[in-house]
This record gives sequence, structure tokens and C-alpha cells, in this order.
Amino acid sequence: MARIHIHTPLTEEVVVRLRAGDRVLLSGKLYTARDAAHRRMVEALERGEPLPISLQDEIIYYVGPTPPKPGQVIGSAGPTTSGRMDRYTPRLLQLGLRGMIGKGKRNDEVKAALQVYRAVYFAAVGGAAALLAKCVRSVHLVAYEDLGTEAIRRLEVENMPLVVINDVHGNDWYERSWQYYMDSSTAHS
Repeated sequence: MARIHIHTPLTEEVVVRLRAGDRVLLSGKLYTARDAAHRRMVEALERGEPLPISLQDEIIYYVGPTPPKPGQVIGSAGPTTSGRMDRYTPRLLQLGLRGMIGKGKRNDEVKAALQVYRAVYFAAVGGAAALLAKCVRSVHLVAYEDLGTEAIRRLEVENMPLVVINDVHGNDWYERSWQYYMDSSTAHS
């Protein structure tokens, strides 16, 4: 299986070609946001207020990076559990959000919304925060500074290694992988 090199912005044309299980090297701009930032964005939308960023063809990385040490661009930058954003995700997908990066499964509502709004969910390797940080070339605070590590930041990344978990075609790499291993273990019994 070859690695697919993609660059942001993440367009619908690119997303429809991705399949669950594809290994991706992502370069370009993406945004960070975790639960507190997601809640604040959705509350702003409910009040009829604009978001601090346009989500059209953007990617959100579910990360709360640690402060950088001297000489570093960013501290550890590993993914957080994506399920905490599930209640907010369909609303943000409606606004053109095209990709998300995290770890762990998504609920059925999010997986259905990925198909409707033509978006993709990537996983970054949990436990590899220091290695993922090496892909980050620059960091800029964008919004919600009072949220500390959960503020929205714009990152420039180069060759960030990801795996497509949920694609626009309804495929789920976690479910497919689990079934493969279960079928393999049964065959060897």
C-alpha cells in the first residue's frame, strides 16, 4: 500500500478518492481545536455569530499541544480522543469542514455526516506526540486564547503521517481491521 501525498486545502475532489485504510502524508495548513473550542464555535453559530475561521475545505486536528521547549516550534502534539467532538461535528461539517484528525472511533451520526457532507476522518498515531510534533513547521494562535492549550491554532505541517479511518463511501477502517483479525484468528483455530 503506497502513501498518498495530499496538500491542503482539502477539496472534495481529493476526499472522494480516499479510502479507509489509505496511508496519507499531509502537508499544508490545518487548525487545532478540542472540545472547549468546538463547544464555543457551535454556541457562536447558535447565537448567529460568525466563526473565527472559515471551515470550508479545512482540516481540524483534535490536539492540545504542550508549550514548546526552547528551540522547538511546538511541544508534544498527539491526537486526543475524537468521540468528545462527536456532538459538534455534524454542525461543523455542514459549514464545509472537510477533514478531522484524531484517535478512536466516531459515532454513527458523524459517520453518516461524513458521507452527506463529503468529508473524511483521519487517525494520527496515539502515543507518538513528540514524533508528530516534528511534522509541524509553524504555529499561530488564531482564536480563543483564554482556552490555553485548547485554543484554535493554525499549524503548517509537512508530511504528517495519517491513516484514513472513515471515508465518504461509508467505510470504517477500524471495523474492517477488526473483522480481518477476527476472521484470521478463527481460521487458525
